Amino acid sequence: MSGFTQPAEELSRKAQEYVDLRLDEVKLSAAKGLSMSLSKLVGIVLILGMATNLVLVLSFGIILLVGELIGSYAWSALGVAVLLGVGLWILIRKRDTLFRDTFVPLFVGLFFSKDNDEKE
Repeated sequence: MSGFTQPAEELSRKAQEYVDLRLDEVKLSAAKGLSMSLSKLVGIVLILGMATNLVLVLSFGIILLVGELIGSYAWSALGVAVLLGVGLWILIRKRDTLFRDTFVPLFVGLFFSKDNDEKE
């Protein structure tokens, strides 16, 4: 009787090995996608932090320069604030094309890379 059930046991063992290998592949793919996403996020946060510092320093320099030229630091600060406000307004109005249309394809490309498609 054991000879009769041996092919079924072998098939069951092979099926379990296949399922385990597929689970490992999914875990590795998820780990790769998450690590790449996290590295992109950290990079973006660092770049935004540096850009914020740059804008602050440039704004302060422009306020001092223009304030010296026109004789009023208050009016120069107001002018720089208006320029920054206009820039912010433009960013808010264009946020869909700047951010969503840029980041959605980026993350889709990270999680669904062509390497996975070529294997299957």
